[in-house]
Amino acid sequence: MQIFDKLKLPEFNCGEVWLVGAGPGDVKLLTIFAVYALSKADVIIYDALVSEEILKFAKDDALLVYAGKRGGKPSHNQTDISKLIIQYAKDGHRVLRLKGGDPYIFARGAEESFILNENNISYRVIPGITSSIGGMASASIPATSRNTNSSILFLTGHNTNGEMPDDINWEAVAKIPVVVMYMAIKHLPIIAQRLIKEGRPSDDRIAVIQDATLKSERVLESNLMKINSDIEKNQIKAPAIVVLGSVVGLRSKLIQNVIKDAIN
Repeated sequence: MQIFDKLKLPEFNCGEVWLVGAGPGDVKLLTIFAVYALSKADVIIYDALVSEEILKFAKDDALLVYAGKRGGKPSHNQTDISKLIIQYAKDGHRVLRLKGGDPYIFARGAEESFILNENNISYRVIPGITSSIGGMASASIPATSRNTNSSILFLTGHNTNGEMPDDINWEAVAKIPVVVMYMAIKHLPIIAQRLIKEGRPSDDRIAVIQDATLKSERVLESNLMKINSDIEKNQIKAPAIVVLGSVVGLRSKLIQNVIKDAIN
């Protein structure tokens, strides 16, 4: 593509691994660098949230290897995924590790980078639009606004074993103006109760964004006390981003003149 030549993008050399962010979901939100990487890779090891539309940018003879991990479902072991990456790279292939969102935000990109270092394999990290920031923007919920918050917190709703994280200071979290939660649907009843117990107002605004940026995107607004019953009533499912804080209340005003197909 002519645009690649204009940007003078680097050579994707044999034996290298590129960790690439696929963005929040919509294929149009891929970065140019990500599209270029897809077009050059010999092997693409991709996650569950990477769509077929995104994979269409791969070259015709590329090997596509599914390595998705989804909560509550049979999933690939991270150790086995890392072994695959190492083996394909040592065999001289151009290996693209494709992850939803950004490789270094709750995507285990750092773990894979450490293993690449241990095996003396050259790698590159190509950032992607994060699932949280991209999803919030798609839903007309700003991450920050001058009159609402000067800080924001990102956390994950479960650990590597699928359980509630045990290293989160919920008392401190309760005081952060805006809290964005990845992979939190399963444990949201416990999280909501814990935050209320630690002093978060039970009527604080909260939104759940399902299938962010996709045509199937759904946005549920509620409050901290009612959110779990509303999720059940509206049959909201993962994957979803949870946003807690006053920025959620801005959505009703911001959405008024948004072009309906602005993204999807």
